[in-house]
This record gives sequence, C-alpha cells and structure tokens, in this order.
Amino acid sequence: MFSRRTAWNLSPNRYSEALEEHRRSGRELLDLTASNPTTIGLAYREDILLQSLTHRGALTYQPVAQGLLSARDAVAAYNTEMGTRVSADDLILTTSTSEAYSFVFRLLCDPGDAVLVPTPSYPLFDFLGDLNDVKLVPYELVYDHGWQVDFESLRSAMQPTQTDGTRCRAVLVVNPNNPTGSFVKSHEVTELGRICAANEMAIVADEVFFDYSLGEIVPLTLSASTEALTFTLSGLSKISALPQMKVAWVATTGPEALKREALARLAVIADTYLSMNTPAQLGLPTMLEERHDIQTQIMQRIRTNLAELDTQLATQNLCHRLAVEGGWYAVLRVPVLGSDEELAVALLCNTGVLLHPGHFYNFQGEGYLVASLITPSWEFAEGIRRILRFTGRR
Repeated sequence: MFSRRTAWNLSPNRYSEALEEHRRSGRELLDLTASNPTTIGLAYREDILLQSLTHRGALTYQPVAQGLLSARDAVAAYNTEMGTRVSADDLILTTSTSEAYSFVFRLLCDPGDAVLVPTPSYPLFDFLGDLNDVKLVPYELVYDHGWQVDFESLRSAMQPTQTDGTRCRAVLVVNPNNPTGSFVKSHEVTELGRICAANEMAIVADEVFFDYSLGEIVPLTLSASTEALTFTLSGLSKISALPQMKVAWVATTGPEALKREALARLAVIADTYLSMNTPAQLGLPTMLEERHDIQTQIMQRIRTNLAELDTQLATQNLCHRLAVEGGWYAVLRVPVLGSDEELAVALLCNTGVLLHPGHFYNFQGEGYLVASLITPSWEFAEGIRRILRFTGRR
C-alpha cells in the first residue's frame, strides 16, 4: 500500500530505547545534545518579537511566489552585512531549509539522479533524499589538524554515477559543517566551482550556522561563488534562534543565464505551494534585526562551554576534542572499546549524561561522541566532568 520511498526501518534502536527508559525512570538527565535554542535559557526580547507578528498587512493575502519584497529586501540586507551581495530578485523564501532542499532537489534532479553529500554530516539528508527520489552518494571530509574536503573521494564518488547511467546533479556542502564545525576554505571553494562547472553540476550550500564563527578564520560564503550555479540555503532557525517561525530562503547565484533559468523554475515550484505565511514574512525584518542580541548570548555560551571543555580535557590524556571553527557542536575523540552507540548508552545508564554517538553523523570508524556547545553551562560542565570520570575508569 505504501511507497518505497518511505520504507524506513522505524524500529527503535538501542540508544533510543535506553533514552526512553531513562526518561520513564525519572532519573536525572544531563542533556548534552541540545539543539533547540528556545529551550536553553536565552533571553529573547519577547515584546519586540511578538509585536512584529501583529502587522495589519497580515490581513491581506498577497500570493507572491518568491516571497514578499519587503522580506526579501531584509534578507538581501542581511547578506550585505555578512559581506556578500545577493539581490532580492535572487531569493526564494521557504518555510524551512528542509523545504528549500526539496525545491532545489526537485529543480535539479529526475528520480534516481544523484547528489554528492559530505560525511560526516547531518543525518537529515538521508530522509530528504528518499522523499525527493534522489540518490545520495557520500564523499569524505578528512581530519588532519583540521577538517578538509577529500577531493579524491569526491571525484571517486562521481565515477559510479557516470558509469551506471545515473546523472550526478549537485555537490552538497555544509558551511560550517554540522557537527564538525569546519568551514569551507578558499581553495576548496575554487575547486568545487571548477569541478561543478566542468561537469554541469550545481553547488548546494547549507549555511545555517554561518554566523557562528569562532573567529579563527574568516569564513567564506558559497553565495559569492560565480563559476558554478550555486544555491545557498539559510534561515531564522539558527540565525535568530527562532526555529518555530519557519522562515528560510534559497539564494541563487552563478553564471547569469543558468541563474535566470533556475530562478524562473524555482518560482513555479514556490508558486505551486505558496507555503510562506504572511505574518512571518512581515515580521522577518524585525526578527533578523534581533539576531544581534541573541547571537551575542549564544556565542558567549559556546565560548564558555568550549573553554570549560578544554580545561577539563587538559587534566587527562584519554580523550580530546577535534578542531572546531564554528557552529554549535564539538566532536570528542574517545578510547575505542566498543561501538560509539554502546559507549553513549553506557554513559547514559551510568552517569545520566546524553551525548550523540558518532555513527549518528556517519563518522568513519568508532571513537567519536558529539556534544552541543549551546547546552546550559552548568549542565555542560557537570556532564563533561562525568564523561571524563567514566571514560577514565573503563
């Protein structure tokens, strides 16, 4: 009765079973996987945000496929502040980056076509690929004093698609990557543009965490790329820590003729759904402006937790963290005495600390745990203390 695209294994795994049992028991839980910024104790300017949703214009329906011009102007101004010029005419508003991915995949791919995706990276891509009948082919990020694109792996990932008749339509880049926190470097942007232009492929750049740079490098946005057709995705979920407002966008850049045709087709896709709600669009300029205050709080939390992590790691020599350049997460390298899932379950059961195992993000091999740097600082410090005490006893 059901489609093959939704034939997922929905059986709970050992990790989810252990978490459910822990919660049912009522025992203390130190959650170091925090990803919802609205539940971590940030001080939003509530009156200003709520007032932005009461615009009288919300009572009039304006079915603009790309999104209201006032909202797109605000996003264009944001891009200018971030150092890149993106015209309001080059923007399509969507209700989420997930919807933006769907629009772009539908634009580029026929059923069975391929998109290259980085590994490690966020597991949501598997579901987005299935739902849009797109084949995801992994290419590797490798770690050597920092993360970098393995271009040999990327070129190898392109080969099977060329020999079995499947078309490879795009390379997906997460900038900075989730969870590695690594930004794409200047020479990588150049090489990606060259490869994609030569093979009639597009770049799909997820930059939802772009604002959260730790300052060790000057981040480069893929929206400044001109050689290949490029779709840069972002939204309020991370920029203003407002995932519930459901406002995101796609910026289309690259060779002019390709860009114009892509935007014309995207406008038809957007017009088919008209999913953006008017109050959120009218409130978008205010919500974007509020990012300054909320990002200051988040960056302070990230830096405080990262410093605490480094202080505690310095007291032992079994665990260490990998380099992080931006984003909300830190990757811990831990002794390998079994699978990452087994270790995460053991930590939960024995210490009450919840971390994500590395396989959740498709790390190659065992010995990786992922911690959220936006966790409330007292909880983060105590959680790391328990983790190091437990791993030291194993």
